Amino acid sequence: MGKRDNPVVLVLAIAVTVAIAGGAVWWLTKFAPGLVPNNSNQPDTNQKQVKLTILGDTFSGYSTFRSQAFQKAMSEVGITVNYQDEFDQKKRAEQLNQGQADLIVTTLDQFIQQKPQGKIVGLIDRTAGADAVVLNTKKYPQLKSLLDLTQLVQQQRQQNQQLTITFAGDTPSEYLALVLSTKFEAFKLSDFQVNKVTDASDAWKLLQDPQQNVAVAVIWEPYVTKARQQGYEVVLSSKDAPGAIVDAIIASDKLIASQPAKISEFLEAYYRRIDANVRDASQLQTQIAEDGKLSPGDANAVLQGIEFFTAVEAKDWLTNGTLEKRIVSTAAVLTLSGRLKQVPEKPQELYSGEAIAKAASNTQTLISLVRADNPELADRLAGKGKAIATNKAISPSQIKKAPNIGNLQIRGEINFNLGSAELTSQGKETLNKLAQEIDQFNEKTIAVRVIGHTSKVGDADFNQQLSQQRADATVNYLRSLKLKQNILAEGKGFTQTLPGIPPEDQRNQRTEIRLVRIN
Repeated sequence: MGKRDNPVVLVLAIAVTVAIAGGAVWWLTKFAPGLVPNNSNQPDTNQKQVKLTILGDTFSGYSTFRSQAFQKAMSEVGITVNYQDEFDQKKRAEQLNQGQADLIVTTLDQFIQQKPQGKIVGLIDRTAGADAVVLNTKKYPQLKSLLDLTQLVQQQRQQNQQLTITFAGDTPSEYLALVLSTKFEAFKLSDFQVNKVTDASDAWKLLQDPQQNVAVAVIWEPYVTKARQQGYEVVLSSKDAPGAIVDAIIASDKLIASQPAKISEFLEAYYRRIDANVRDASQLQTQIAEDGKLSPGDANAVLQGIEFFTAVEAKDWLTNGTLEKRIVSTAAVLTLSGRLKQVPEKPQELYSGEAIAKAASNTQTLISLVRADNPELADRLAGKGKAIATNKAISPSQIKKAPNIGNLQIRGEINFNLGSAELTSQGKETLNKLAQEIDQFNEKTIAVRVIGHTSKVGDADFNQQLSQQRADATVNYLRSLKLKQNILAEGKGFTQTLPGIPPEDQRNQRTEIRLVRIN
C-alpha cells in the first residue's frame, strides 16, 4: 500500500494542512498526539493575560503584528499585544530603554546605530527587491549606471549646480544609499545635495518632477515597480544585495530577565502565522493590501520584494554565525560612513537564540510531516524555498554586453610583481577583502568584470597581453576563494587611460572590479 493510500498518513497530512492554514499547532496536538512536543499552545481561559507593547511603524513587513488574527492568537496564549507606531528610531529605542515598550521591530542597521537595551530574539524578513536605487534617466538620459555619475557631477559643478539624491531618512533607503557610498568608486554622498523626506512616496514625486535637480532616488515598493514601468533605470536593488536589509524583533533586557517564557510564546504564535503564509500567501497579500490601503497589484509588488524568515531559518541565523556576520558587515558600512564609531567588539552579545527554539521546533515538526508528500513546501518552511542556487554559466559575450552597475571601491591595491602577472602578497590580501564584498551580492543577478589596464609605456602588444594576464590572474585568485558569481577577465592595455592623467603615468596601471546586471 502506497503512502497516499495509508489512512494514518492521510490523517496526519490533513492535520498538517489544517494546522498550517489555521496557524494552530494545538490542533495537531489534539488530533495527532505525540507529534507536537507539548500542549503549551492550547487556549487556557484561566491564565492571567500579560500585556506586551511593541513599537514599530507602518512597514508592510510588520503587518502581521497589527493583524486581528495574530492578536487573537496571542490572546489565546495569555498575551495582549499593543502595537504602536513610533517613526522616530531614536525614540523607539529610548522607550524600550525606559520600560515604555517591551519589544521593538526595526532594521538591523538601526538596531546597531541606536543601541537599545535589548537583544535580537527573532528575525522578521529581509528585503529582496523591495528597496532600490533609481537613476533619473528621464531628466539625464546619459545616466545609465553609477559609472556615469562622476562626469554628470562635474558638468553640474561647472554650471554652479549640485545634483540631488532623495530618500526617506532613518529607513532602509538611507542605509542602501550608505551601501552605495561605501562600496562603489563613482558614488559619494558628499557629491550630492541630500534631500531626506518622510516617505518613499515623497521621494518618488521628487524624482518625477522636472523642476527638481534629482539625479538619484532611493525608494521602496510599490514605487520601484512603477519606476521600472515608466522607464527609469533601477541601478541596484536589495535583491542584488539580499542580506543588506534585515528586520528583527528586539526584546528589552528587562523582559528577557523577567518573562523569558512569554517571549518564547510570542515567537511561537508569530511564526505559526508565518508558517501559514508560507503555504498560502494570499491571506498575507490581502492583509498587506488592507493594512497599507494598497491595490492588490501594489500589495503583490510589496510581497514579491520581501522574504520572510521562518522560525527554522531564523534560528539558524541566530545560532550558526550568519547573523553575527551580517551585524559585522552592516556595522562596517555604518563605520565607514561615519554613522558609527567602530564595529561592535562582541557582536554575538547582541542577540540570543534561546527564545526562538520552541517556535523552530514546532516548524521542524511540520517539516517532518509534510516532507514525504510535499517536499517543496517542506523546503519553504525550512527557509530554503527561495534559496539562491548556483548560477548557470553565462557566456563572456553576455557579461560584456550586460548593463553596468559600477566599479567596486578597492580598499588597498591589487599589485603585481614588476612586469609580470604574479600577484604580490599585498595584492592577494586586497583581493581577500574584496571577495568578502563581492560575496554579499546576488550571483543570480550580478556578474563581475575584472578589467586590467596599463600605462602607455612600451610596446602596445606587450601591454595588451600583460593587462589580460593580470586580469586572468585576478579572476583565478577570486575563483579560488569559492565565489559563486560569474567572473570575466578583460585586458585593455593602454587603450583606456584615466581622464586628465598623462598616458605614461603609472596611475593608469590599475585593475577595475566592475559589477554588471545579468538578470
